[in-house]
Amino acid sequence: MMSDLLLVAGVAVLGIAMRSVNHPVSFRVGSWVVVFASFLAGWLIAGSVIIGVLLALSWFFLPWVEILLRVRNVRLPIDRAWESRTPPSRNSFPLLDELTEEIEGEGFEHVSDIGWEDDEVRQFYRIFRDRAATTQACICVAEQGDLTFYYLTLTSRIAGGRAFHSWNYPFPYGLKFSPMMKLNRIAPGTSFLEMLGQHQEFLRAEGIADGALEVVENDHIVPSMQQDLRIHIRHNIDVGFLAKDGEDFIRYTFRGMVFLWLQFLRDTVKLF
Repeated sequence: MMSDLLLVAGVAVLGIAMRSVNHPVSFRVGSWVVVFASFLAGWLIAGSVIIGVLLALSWFFLPWVEILLRVRNVRLPIDRAWESRTPPSRNSFPLLDELTEEIEGEGFEHVSDIGWEDDEVRQFYRIFRDRAATTQACICVAEQGDLTFYYLTLTSRIAGGRAFHSWNYPFPYGLKFSPMMKLNRIAPGTSFLEMLGQHQEFLRAEGIADGALEVVENDHIVPSMQQDLRIHIRHNIDVGFLAKDGEDFIRYTFRGMVFLWLQFLRDTVKLF
């Protein structure tokens, strides 16, 4: 029994150590090793292959705890008031100045700082545009209680309202993008210069020439972003992932929660 415990503990420690290495292959292998350690715990310690399989599979169902306890009860406003915002403090987000310098170093100019907040979430956006005024960049900072994370976005538009959007959002995204927006997901931690190159490759792959990009003036950038969000919410209501909760709020439907879980599984498989 003691040897079985030591074996399971050793495999688990090995998996955790491999996940801590800053290399994608090591991270993926380490993830599978942790799952295998769970299987070994059920098989060797509990004495059942079935229990081992259930313990291994439990990693893929853990998101349902968060979905049922928190997401199911979330109510969000249909239309948010985006206003000028002061940047987050240096203590809560020390990278803002460094990211701003990086983006401006690639020829983008700072346009505005906007955002919104409710009881639990504060969202801040620092918006930039390139010299040609055809591509907008944004530093997006989300503060949720003690958690603060950020991601970068690049957006280019063409006539007819279609938007081509690159971002390095670090979590599985729980809503479906509308046909009016083409999304290009980029690995978290990618530098802005690399993101800009990948965004340009994305536009070329979609057959979008530089001359086809729509010029968006400074005072139209925020209204365009707000319109994108309205279309996004309307699309998710139409496909049944969101439902109205009264006149001013929306909530996840069961179908939307299943979609959120499947998004997690898809990203998990990629990581594994």
